[in-house]
Amino acid sequence: MTPKRKRLWLVVGSLAVLGFAATLVLTALNDNIVFFYSPTQIAEKNIPPERRFRMGGLVEAGSVTKSADGQVTSFKVTDTHKTVAVVYRGLLPDLFREGQGVIAEGSLGADGVFLAREILAKHDENYMPSEVAKAIKEAGQWKERK
Repeated sequence: MTPKRKRLWLVVGSLAVLGFAATLVLTALNDNIVFFYSPTQIAEKNIPPERRFRMGGLVEAGSVTKSADGQVTSFKVTDTHKTVAVVYRGLLPDLFREGQGVIAEGSLGADGVFLAREILAKHDENYMPSEVAKAIKEAGQWKERK
């Protein structure tokens, strides 16, 4: 075998190993690449308790309650099909309110309540992910901007 042919086989073999490694990495990260899950996706995926992830949707109207000391806030996040109860301890963003988009980072408790460690309020539905916007439009709750 000539040195040129040996180099060719070495390059081909290296590319095959690199492709296999990339496939393994992408397969392992498949669920973690998602920016956030909607309440419907959470119900469908059966995410194990204590696994940290992000959940996004709309704050359900009439669901926000605060504790007496004002530190613990409970509310529900919906995508108009499913709803998930959320508990958050801390100060909420100024833009947080009912009917507004929100992203919560945390984990599910054993009782199915989402224990949020961080809350991000969204100021405009123009920045809403297409999946959530589509679900809201299908439910007939989409408000067109004028």
